[in-house]
Order: sequence, then C-alpha cells, then structure tokens
Amino acid sequence: MPKLAKRLKSSLSQKPARPLPVAEAVAALKKFGAVKFDQTVDIALRLGVDAAQADQIVRGSIVLPHGIGREQRIVVFAKGPAAEAARAAGADHVGDEDLAKQILGGWTDFDVCIAAPDMMKLVGPLGRVLGPRGLMPSPRAGTVTPDVAKTVQEYKAGKVEFRNDKGGNVHAPVGKLSFEASQLAENIQAFVDRILSLKPSAVKGTYVKSVHISATMSPSVQLAI
Repeated sequence: MPKLAKRLKSSLSQKPARPLPVAEAVAALKKFGAVKFDQTVDIALRLGVDAAQADQIVRGSIVLPHGIGREQRIVVFAKGPAAEAARAAGADHVGDEDLAKQILGGWTDFDVCIAAPDMMKLVGPLGRVLGPRGLMPSPRAGTVTPDVAKTVQEYKAGKVEFRNDKGGNVHAPVGKLSFEASQLAENIQAFVDRILSLKPSAVKGTYVKSVHISATMSPSVQLAI
C-alpha cells in the first residue's frame, strides 16, 4: 500500500466518531499522522442561510488572536500620503494606474487587495479579474478604507476575510498545526464567535448547522457548538 494511502487509512481510524469541544477537537487533530510540512488548519461552517438572498449573506473579517502562521502578500491602491503610509505599514505593492494595468494583464500573485475610497473608480473595472478570486476590495470586508495603513497592519497581523459560498458554507484558515493547542483553540473559538455575532435577522431556524476543522492532509473533526 502506498505510504500516503497507509497514513490516510491510519488517520481515518483515529477520527472521532462524535462532535468534540474545541480543545478536544484540536487535540484529536494533532494526533493524526504527521507529514513533512507545517499543515494549515482550516475551519468550515455549514450555515442555515439562503445564499440567494442578499439579506442572508454572511461576510466579514476578523483579526485572529494568534494570526494564521504565514505572512499575507498585500497590494494597496492609494496615492500620496496614503500610499506612503501603506508602504511604511508593510504593504508588498502600492500603486494606482500601473498596478491596475498589471492586474488587468492577469497578475494576481497576492492574498489581499486594499483600496483607498478615491481609488475605486480605478479599481472597479478590475472586478472581472479580482472578483472570481475573492480579491475584490469592498467596504463591507473593510478593504475599502481611508485608513489603508491600519488595514495593512491588521492583515499582516493575521486578519482573515470570509464570505459564505452558494451553498451557505464558510471556509477560512485559522492557523498552522505547529501552533500550540491553546493558540489554535483560541483562534477557532474567536472565529466561531465572530460568525455567531453576524447571524442575519432574516435567518429562521438553525443558523450554524455544523462546524468542522481539518489540516491540509488530515480528516476533519467536528466541533460540538
């Protein structure tokens, strides 16, 4: 049996049969077979929302207590003092017309796109490139903002954006498997609490139907929420 298949079979045999409290779920995740790289830990929530209804969209962002374990590549659309402030805050690329042309040409080698409000006329036409990749700046996500420097700092510190998909599911990274168990648990709980705080008033019945965490090469573990 190939080594990968053998490791997966072993991990599946250790998968808990019931939902677990956050701390126990993290402990179970860490017991699965190790691999040669530091795996990303993701969270997936199945929500009882109608994604076709605008008043039931769940979207936002959160600065996780312990970051996500990797530095995000950030581009900023800004001019003048705002551009200088963004560079000083650690933005990887800052620009206006030239940056827009580069993106229209197909360059999307970044994780976050932030724009000052006066840049949206320039950024708007980039929606066909940025939108499908989930990179389009928006006021609701906090990536269209007059304080671009503060937003750059937040993303460098581990801010995560999220939005439910067409099936009403929300996915996001919540850290690395090498994190201390307590750090992962705090990140996960903070993310769940953030989703709970955003329950649309139009949602009837069960809002959070299920929550699972998983690592890059591991089975998922269900949380007892």
